[in-house]
Amino acid sequence: MTLKTLLAGTAFVLAAAPALADTAPAALIVAQGGLGDGSWNDTAMAGFMAGIAATGIEGRPIESNDVVAQGEEIMRRAADSGFGLVLSLEYAHGEAMEALAVDYPDTDWVIYNQVRAGGNIASVLFGEHEGSYLAGVLAALVTTTAGIEGINPEPILGVIAAVKSPGIDKFVVGFIQGAQSVNPDIEVQVAYAETFGDPTKGEQMANAMFEAGADIVYQVAGGTGLGVIAAAEASGHFAIGVDTNQDGLAPGHVLTSMVKRVDVATEQLVLAYTAGTFPGGQTLVFGLPEGGVGLTGMEFTRDLFPAAYLDQVEAARLAIIAGEIDVWDVSAQGYPDFFQ
Repeated sequence: MTLKTLLAGTAFVLAAAPALADTAPAALIVAQGGLGDGSWNDTAMAGFMAGIAATGIEGRPIESNDVVAQGEEIMRRAADSGFGLVLSLEYAHGEAMEALAVDYPDTDWVIYNQVRAGGNIASVLFGEHEGSYLAGVLAALVTTTAGIEGINPEPILGVIAAVKSPGIDKFVVGFIQGAQSVNPDIEVQVAYAETFGDPTKGEQMANAMFEAGADIVYQVAGGTGLGVIAAAEASGHFAIGVDTNQDGLAPGHVLTSMVKRVDVATEQLVLAYTAGTFPGGQTLVFGLPEGGVGLTGMEFTRDLFPAAYLDQVEAARLAIIAGEIDVWDVSAQGYPDFFQ
């Protein structure tokens, strides 16, 4: 069964109660890029700490220099150490978690961005493709708008992603589809940094895209993406942030950010765990209908372009919710023909 979360502000409907004195502690396994990425890990960590503070249980993050290769060892050690709730932000941990959940039936497990079987595993999905579609619509409208400093006449956009994988390409393909809905002939350059934690590389790659004619680059690269934002600011062009509101990192040079409410999901899972209502065996879905993804209010940039652009983005959002626009989901549907 799929449990669709109903977001109202910053909370969804999972009953919470004060932590019991004998509630085992919780562990948050930090993904590639580590804490300090200003994106996925930091956003989830904020939600984790909010849940810990609200319930009074003990909890701590777990970081590793090689979180992918050491995934099974890290998770097994957490369960052996008495953590009753283990949440992993690392996509590569899914298969190992599915096996470990059988060996540790008294531990509650959480995996993000994929679905794993197990009565003690809660799978958390986000509609990154839907939010990215909206970012693509906006970027395609802005990229040929005369009179905006840093925008050139060529319909060229860029995407810098961390690694090539279904979980990351879910953002990329959604963005391209949204951009092509505005201009079928638009060029979207795509490059992979092969790392989540190298801002210098992100900056170099973004500069190369700007020099090749792109004026807006969407970063889907965690800490590496901070370099994309720095390059946009230094060159006078634009970046699009991801996961959290990154608009303020370079005011006026981050067109918008595609926000993904992993903080809300993480906090509420901690609350549910302590309340004895952990949604094991269920899939929690956070898409546009649930308010789990979306664009920022564009505090620093919304006055740069016509208000009609935002009306067009809003129309696309409503059409996706109504089922009138079907946004391609790489993680569920594989790769489309237009993305090879």
